[in-house]
Amino acid sequence: MRRRELLIVLAGAAVTFPFVARAQEHDRMRRIGVLMMYPENDPQGQLRATVFQRELEKAGWTVGRNLQINYHWGTGDADWVRSAIAQVLRQAPDVMLANGDAAVKAAEQSTRTVPVVFIASGDPVGDGLVQSLAHPGSNVTGFAVMEPSLGAKLLGMLKQVAPHVAHVAVLVNPDSVTHQRILAFLAAAAPKFAVEVAATPVHEPAEIEAAMTRWGRESDYGLIVPSDPSTNSHRRLIIELAARYRLPTIYALRSATADGGLMSYGVDIPELFRQAAIYSDRILKGEKPADLPVQLPTKFELVINLKTAKALSFDIPPSLLATADEVIE
Repeated sequence: MRRRELLIVLAGAAVTFPFVARAQEHDRMRRIGVLMMYPENDPQGQLRATVFQRELEKAGWTVGRNLQINYHWGTGDADWVRSAIAQVLRQAPDVMLANGDAAVKAAEQSTRTVPVVFIASGDPVGDGLVQSLAHPGSNVTGFAVMEPSLGAKLLGMLKQVAPHVAHVAVLVNPDSVTHQRILAFLAAAAPKFAVEVAATPVHEPAEIEAAMTRWGRESDYGLIVPSDPSTNSHRRLIIELAARYRLPTIYALRSATADGGLMSYGVDIPELFRQAAIYSDRILKGEKPADLPVQLPTKFELVINLKTAKALSFDIPPSLLATADEVIE
């Protein structure tokens, strides 16, 4: 081969090689480990998984070709969560997605190398998950699910629907630091609304049933159910008991209202799973979690189930209906 022809061939290879290398890198099988704190047969858990996968597919990932998503389904106490995180890590993920306070805390304590995207927490800096919102500074970043002061808004809306309520019970996950902050805000707001606030830690259905049966015997109780995968996985039981005892109840997740709960006010969790897929894609393509800002919730939606309100004889004030993002009839 003549020298001129050789130089042309080498020049062509130099131009082509980076594109080939990038294509090969994108075709290499990557793994995302997901701790999905829902029973596998829960439609809301499946919805979140579907939203997450579809957004990754939009970014060019194909499950079975260049992407493997390993889900670990279920709920449990802090010990169960730590065990579940260990199982997720044993599958050597390139990125881990953790939803719920207990899950992200266990993930943060279990690995300093695997990138972790979380959907959890009301105060990621205060919880010690990141150094700052703008610059997380470690292998952890993600999306906060709740502004703790939101608890006072939930209380105010509950009182609008049920002015007679004098005692407000709060179903909390004892492993959630966000729930502890929400309780502090609720306690501070309680005198303004002339109510007493009491927390009831629950994990198991039997604990939920016992507590709600006790409140149902009284005539002046209301209920607040903050956002949490553990309590949300039992939402149908909570909704059924609230209807049985005519307990005015406000939830922080739309899924509860869609399933027959009275009303909800909170963030769009499936949308956070979509955003988590965008972050996962960016990490898989080379960005570092330490450089991806933690996102705080900016939009909250009020959903009212008018059918449930009528069935339970609760009057929804027109002013509250007018501000609802969605009314289920």
